[in-house]
Amino acid sequence: MPEKSPQAENEKTNNLKPHTEEASGQFMTTNHGVKINDDQNSLKAGERGPTLLEDFILREKITHFDHERIPERIVHARGSAAHGVFKVYESMSSFTKAHFLQDPSVETPVFVRFSTVAGSRGSTDLARDVRGFAVKFYTQEGNFDLVGNNMPVFFIQDAMKFPDLVHAVKPEPDNEIPQAASAHDTFWDFISLMPESAHMIMWLMSDRSLPRSYRMMEGFGVHTFRFVNENNEACFVKFHWKPLLGVHSVAWDEAQNISGKDPDYHRRDLWEAIESGAFPEWELGVQIVPEADEHKFDFDLLDPTKLIPEELVPVQRIGKLTLNRNPDNFFAETEQVAFHIGHIVPGIDFTNDPLLQGRLFSYTDTQLIRLGGPNFHEIPINRPVVDVHNNQRDGHMRQTINKGKVSYNPNSMGGGCPFQAGAKDGGFISVPERVDAHKIRGRSKSFFDHFSQAKLFFNSQSLAEQNHIIDALSFELGKVQTVAIRERMLGILSMVDKGLAAAVAYALRVPVPQTPEQPINHSFPADADPADYQPIEIEGSLTSSEALSMANTIKDSIKTRKIAILAADGVDENSLQAVKAALEAEGGVVEVIAPRQGYILSANDTEIPVHQSFLTAASVLYDAVYLPGGTNSVASVEAEADAIHFLNEAFKHCKAIAADEGAVQVLEATYFFKKLPDEFSEDTVLKEGLIVSNDSAKLADLFVKAIAQHRFWDREKPRKVPA
Repeated sequence: MPEKSPQAENEKTNNLKPHTEEASGQFMTTNHGVKINDDQNSLKAGERGPTLLEDFILREKITHFDHERIPERIVHARGSAAHGVFKVYESMSSFTKAHFLQDPSVETPVFVRFSTVAGSRGSTDLARDVRGFAVKFYTQEGNFDLVGNNMPVFFIQDAMKFPDLVHAVKPEPDNEIPQAASAHDTFWDFISLMPESAHMIMWLMSDRSLPRSYRMMEGFGVHTFRFVNENNEACFVKFHWKPLLGVHSVAWDEAQNISGKDPDYHRRDLWEAIESGAFPEWELGVQIVPEADEHKFDFDLLDPTKLIPEELVPVQRIGKLTLNRNPDNFFAETEQVAFHIGHIVPGIDFTNDPLLQGRLFSYTDTQLIRLGGPNFHEIPINRPVVDVHNNQRDGHMRQTINKGKVSYNPNSMGGGCPFQAGAKDGGFISVPERVDAHKIRGRSKSFFDHFSQAKLFFNSQSLAEQNHIIDALSFELGKVQTVAIRERMLGILSMVDKGLAAAVAYALRVPVPQTPEQPINHSFPADADPADYQPIEIEGSLTSSEALSMANTIKDSIKTRKIAILAADGVDENSLQAVKAALEAEGGVVEVIAPRQGYILSANDTEIPVHQSFLTAASVLYDAVYLPGGTNSVASVEAEADAIHFLNEAFKHCKAIAADEGAVQVLEATYFFKKLPDEFSEDTVLKEGLIVSNDSAKLADLFVKAIAQHRFWDREKPRKVPA
């Protein structure tokens, strides 16, 4: 085949020129050429009022954004899901008339989908990212979708900015790099110009963005909603999901390794836990605020970049979610499930949160193209468990066969059916709220505090967690090529914590600006005075919150934790089986790893099944490691380079390690052994997470306690090893 001539190449380039656009130096316009005066705020009825459907700029922008990719989801493309049930603990009738929150004996079926946000369907589970946590309740009043994340706040305050945020974090459009990663110029360029993102950035750069398992992460409804009772009395509510296994993470280095070893790590973990009968469980929690207290806080309840500290409004745990069945078909269920923040039931209602209001439009719009048209609600996984009756007909993918002549209301030919439902019949009635305001594009001044809760979050972290945030920011900004963006971001960080900014600046060898670049906030309309949009300083009385640190999570169980036993032929059967039995009795999942697959022979010639070989296994896929005794086994494991690497890496990632006293020579072959204290007491054991004993029962007891601690982050810096 002849090579293309330069003339042919130039012809192709010239043919593309009419379709090539460069926005440099141009005014922003709609798709129809109308110049846009304000691309920062949706049109509202008053500063804190509802978003108006009249806003053609918002609708055009989000419509185009929602239809940009086919067929995977624009965001949350990579997901995993399961079926389950929800039961309330006691009636919530004093707060809400929602049927599924009344009777403790009633099980409400649910379908829950977890996801990463930024990556495509083919990306890794272990990206540094927000995780989606969406729950579809199939209630007797219709479907209620609680669409949330594993972080309680968001990057932006107004839905107008959502397309910009996602465009910034997605792979850069010129080269489609990097995949499922925020460590690049366009993301940090956007963030450094939007100080309202500061709080969310603290969460994203924390260990919350690297969950050990979907089963070990919290979920949040993010927005402030309303509960409404039978007397039509309303209160504000924030939704929480609290995992009964506690909230745990992996290390960043570990996450990167897992992405190579098993990019389906979270999917596999969820699937295997359910298949084994270790059903994941969360408690549903609510923070309830009377309407009279709407303005009592030093932040705005309608601001999605803010949370309500649990010290101010405790979380009431009102029910339990249990996932007990895996999907039968990934595409038909997990891929085709359509969540919608607007799917609510009587007893639950919206607020004027401007991000929530924009999402109410976006969810329907994005399903229209992704799932083939307006009848996506008829796909089996999306169907409610109650009958559906209305006058909507036909369209793509229609499955219901409607009989009769009538498809309008009012009518007499159909006897007036379907009837409108009054309040006593369970009809949905919106909370009456007076709206008397001018049409305006703008935000309330109460939305302009961007740093107080970012400070609260950072101050609430343990020393290890703070170090991880510093490392994460140093890594992310270290990938940014534009020095001006790094400098601007350091200015933003200095508003959160001077020490944080200084530590990141040291890693980047860039000085912290004496004064952040002005204006700090670049999210303002064309004709506005930037000074009117500057962040305001609010010094709250709360300086830290225990609920915000993962160091304070539940640490009393090893259920479903994976423990690797490294052994070979000649292993001491008692040493192996006694500890294995003790771990399994506590709910641990134990796997034997050996030089070869199949089985190993104990010193007594008993065949012991092998789950994986050193070739196929990796320490990053386990929570702890045990070395049993047996002269020949110990010698073989010590001689196995992969086994020594396995131990070094487990130690580097701060995991519990136990060894029979007869296997100490294997530990002596590791890099980390020379960094350990000469003497170990029981206190030292539980601090360092390394147990050595010739008493199997005592060793197993201490090992269980150590695994329950999850990680020993204190050893991370002083005992770092090159693994």
